[in-house]
Amino acid sequence: MIYIKYDIYQMMNINPDSVFSALANSMRLRCILLLLKHRELCVCELTHAIGAAQPTMSRNLAQLREVGLVSDRRKGQWIYYKINPDLPEWVLKILKATALGSEKTDPYRSDQSVLAEMLDSSEINRCA
Repeated sequence: MIYIKYDIYQMMNINPDSVFSALANSMRLRCILLLLKHRELCVCELTHAIGAAQPTMSRNLAQLREVGLVSDRRKGQWIYYKINPDLPEWVLKILKATALGSEKTDPYRSDQSVLAEMLDSSEINRCA
């Protein structure tokens, strides 16, 4: 019997080319930076914070998922995204350094503010 060992990072396409290509898009970078600060966000929360159309947001999140930077889960009709917990340390260091370096500049600062207002609102069903 032949056993084939697959490297999880190869399966996720985690390599410098795919990571930097994904992060070169402003909307995907903004999503990643929001997800770094929050444990998990649904598409509607990201759409609201960034001010993008839902189909555009979903397409960009799908690309981040394909590269392996984010993972998702479905709860009813909503899809929630988070930073992939299996990312290699070198990718996490890049993401954290980018978050630290951009936290005081727009649009990243305003994305965080808009999302914070939404999350702090008293509405129970923000995404309904």
